[in-house]
Amino acid sequence: MTLPILYQDEYLVAINKPHNLLVHRSPIAAEETVFALQLLRDQLGVWVSPCHRIDRKTGGVLLFALNKEVDKLVKQQFEQHTTHKKYWALVRGYLPEEGFIDRPLAKENGDMQDALTRFKCLQQIELPIEVSRYPTSRYSLAEIYPETGRMHQIRRHFAQLRHYLIGDKTHGECKHNKMFEQHFGLNTMLLHAASLSLVHPITQQPLTIDAPLNEEFVRILAVIGMNPIEP
Repeated sequence: MTLPILYQDEYLVAINKPHNLLVHRSPIAAEETVFALQLLRDQLGVWVSPCHRIDRKTGGVLLFALNKEVDKLVKQQFEQHTTHKKYWALVRGYLPEEGFIDRPLAKENGDMQDALTRFKCLQQIELPIEVSRYPTSRYSLAEIYPETGRMHQIRRHFAQLRHYLIGDKTHGECKHNKMFEQHFGLNTMLLHAASLSLVHPITQQPLTIDAPLNEEFVRILAVIGMNPIEP
């Protein structure tokens, strides 16, 4: 597998991570043998380190540092919440035109953390397919701006609103996931990291990296009748 490179200089490289690819080795998926970190290291022939994480089933911008000092500097920006991220997701139901979710989320140890997510609705569609007790099913394409970086923040926040992400097996809704699998052959989660903005750790210039939707997301939008979107 050759990873698509979105940005590269002597300090940083960003890829458009495919869906269903782990960032690095993990004990929760011990059976996996292919990872973005190792693929990129072998592709470039240099040391690389992921500056942040995105979920296995999420596609889109994934940034790597090419030396340890740059890695440290970029991770400080993520820790200080000075980076800006934009996502696209297909969710159940009709979203309002825009919204703001301010609901704390629990850490693994049970402690609560503040979590803030802004969003706006880009498109809506109603399909003539029965799901549960409803004769038709409604969906929205959302543009999402997480202002904090909690684990599964987008997935958990939208689940709290009952606007479950399509293809999310952990926090989503099984009947809608099953419908997309049976009718459209979906095999991933429709969440895409569309854009990442930060200050370049060496040049101190603003840097924005955009990632076009991966093929599976584009295919699903087309087959359900939604318009394509680009960065």
